[in-house]
Amino acid sequence: MKTNIVQWEKSDTLHFCGLLKLPMRQHKHDRMMNILSNLTVRGFKSIRELVDFELTSLNVFIGANGSGKSNLISFFKLVQKIAENKANSYIQQHGGINDFLFNGRKVTERIIFRIGFQNHQYGFSIIEVPSPDISCRVDEEEIAGDQILPVIVYGNDQLNFARNPEDQAVTLAKDAFDYIYKNIQSWQIYHFNDTNKTAGIRNLEIIQDDSRLCSDAANLAPFLLKLKNEWSDEYQQIVNAVRLVIPYFSDFNLEVRKFGDAEKINLSWFQKDSDYPFQPYHLSDGSIRFIALATALLQPEPPSLIIIDEPELGLHPEAIHILAELIKDAARRTQVIVATQSPTLLDNFAVEDIVVVNRENGASTFRRLNEKDFKVWLEDYSVGELWTKNVITGGPFFEQRH
Repeated sequence: MKTNIVQWEKSDTLHFCGLLKLPMRQHKHDRMMNILSNLTVRGFKSIRELVDFELTSLNVFIGANGSGKSNLISFFKLVQKIAENKANSYIQQHGGINDFLFNGRKVTERIIFRIGFQNHQYGFSIIEVPSPDISCRVDEEEIAGDQILPVIVYGNDQLNFARNPEDQAVTLAKDAFDYIYKNIQSWQIYHFNDTNKTAGIRNLEIIQDDSRLCSDAANLAPFLLKLKNEWSDEYQQIVNAVRLVIPYFSDFNLEVRKFGDAEKINLSWFQKDSDYPFQPYHLSDGSIRFIALATALLQPEPPSLIIIDEPELGLHPEAIHILAELIKDAARRTQVIVATQSPTLLDNFAVEDIVVVNRENGASTFRRLNEKDFKVWLEDYSVGELWTKNVITGGPFFEQRH
């Protein structure tokens, strides 16, 4: 039987189970101009070769454990660290360059990346630098097809343009370079898996930490306070979404507390028909994780790219349907990449949104699905059911014993 899922309403408003009314907000043109159109990755971890792979505004990656989904997310992390001038230290903290090369340095000499935006191309490679601490550097860096001098990232991780700064080619490259780096630095990779009692999301945080939602949502309370004060409509949308998943939830209690000269806040909240201020430890892991997800996806000024790994963890199936609608709404305003293993989450997306990751001959492969290939199957089964039945190949593979 085909699973019933929450569908887009054919009106100007999106309805979640008839309770949450979310305006169908149009994307900002300049933000959608910045989305990644394609990427090339060679020699990186389990990715031997991924060439000119097309990305859309919504990309849902599925695959078995160890297929390479997390390695793709790691690619985006490394690109961002390069934009932050922290590539070498990031690589050293995560095992050194040998752990980043496909099958190690004996097989792969360098990592090659290229990412394409609508108006710009940015490519580079990373090679090992013989030294006592086995450093590495960015080499053969190119912007919009015009090669510039290598950018050294070992040592103090500082960028250095070695050409004459008055050279027109350098000026043009620098402008494009700044545009690309600003875009990359806007990316946000969210991991809301750590929800134990010592996690930042459950504890007090200074109210000034509110410029952007942190990758682990440690500053969730200050960020919500900022939205409440400056973006009241979007704040209310977050509250409404949370009420659908936590029916007894009324609102957040964003009361600032003084600790000497410091002003701090935590994720306190009110239950319906009660003025007792409940604390973060009263929320289950799934509940607090959904609050973070709703905030990330409904924020009024989203990053140019939102990446979320396994957002369905700890969520009830009905909450997963609501989460999917939030993801689709976010993809109307920015670019979204999601990695998941949830058939329930898949049921909410179009076939063309889904990219299947597999391991073939020891290397990760990536294939975007085409609805016409599954048209007959979709008459009787949902997308999630097709994946579970291995019609859409991307689940665990078990060798048959003889």
